[in-house]
Amino acid sequence: MISLFPDTDYLDYRFPEPQYLGSKYIHRGWIAQFIPEDSKVAFDAFSGSQSIAYLFKQLGKETYTNDFLSFNGQIGKALIENPGIKLTQDDVDILFSGNRNPATYNLMEMLYADLFFTRDEAAFLDSFRSNIPLLENQYKQALAFAIICRSMTRKVTMGHFAHTQALVYAADPARIKRNRSLVRPLRELFLEILPGYNAAVFDNNKRNKCYCENTLNLLPKLNDVDLVYFDPPYCNSHADYQSFYHLLETFVEYWKDKQFINGTRRYEPKRYSGFDKNSEAIVNLKLLFKQSQHIPTWLISYNDRSYPDIDTMIDMVIPYRRVEVKRKTYKASRGGKGSVSGSSEILLVCT
Repeated sequence: MISLFPDTDYLDYRFPEPQYLGSKYIHRGWIAQFIPEDSKVAFDAFSGSQSIAYLFKQLGKETYTNDFLSFNGQIGKALIENPGIKLTQDDVDILFSGNRNPATYNLMEMLYADLFFTRDEAAFLDSFRSNIPLLENQYKQALAFAIICRSMTRKVTMGHFAHTQALVYAADPARIKRNRSLVRPLRELFLEILPGYNAAVFDNNKRNKCYCENTLNLLPKLNDVDLVYFDPPYCNSHADYQSFYHLLETFVEYWKDKQFINGTRRYEPKRYSGFDKNSEAIVNLKLLFKQSQHIPTWLISYNDRSYPDIDTMIDMVIPYRRVEVKRKTYKASRGGKGSVSGSSEILLVCT
């Protein structure tokens, strides 16, 4: 095992701080203690914000990252797979130019104007989205997606879209005083965030790869991985990421063939997860571990307030690996039901 961080050429790069339920960003240093120094190819199987995949890349490992949601996949393509391509001022000028096809690119205004954004801001998002395909390669496009999605989460209280109070909160002087981003233009937020994302792009001279698949389908295809990190959705702890971040997924996919339901205009049908419902979690976790037998080392993040409980998780792993339980207690609430003061972040080190 390694000490907190080894000497590498890449640790000076900084991952842009996320605002994401369940993100392991604050736990990177703790998790790093249990990453085998001799592992060469690391796979982050439920990557979410991509902060642990980015840690693997910083440690000089060939890094595979995966998330079944497209907006998370764009972060992975921008910061993990990307070998060093950044956005330029010319790219920004393209992104900020007028809507190239208003008849096609009007989804955000149709769905979310006067709900999560003012009509002008929603129209800006449609215009921005219309221009992303004009950027010259997939990594520039991925950076544009990642940065504008982060800008959108800055505009709403708690950074997600599971409630409809965004404009109400943005009209509350007390909330604005605490968080000026609620009333700042998306264009301004994008320009503020952009330098940090550009600065986070680097090449670690490995063939890193971003996937956007169901992990259960992807695992059997990855034959060269020697370290896998599992951070599955925690049932009973805000496991339904599609409901919390549906707007970002709709923006990236730009669906015209979905139904948009309930007060938040969430898309329907949702993608199948297999890990976000109590009735499905255990059978799919068992399958996950069975399909990972070819990978020598597993690191599994979990929480002591989730379903199934830790003892059940250990019982599912024991047929395949020895298990050490590492525990880190939250001293203050971090948002989300699984990270309240007094609860514990768990890491199962499976060898």
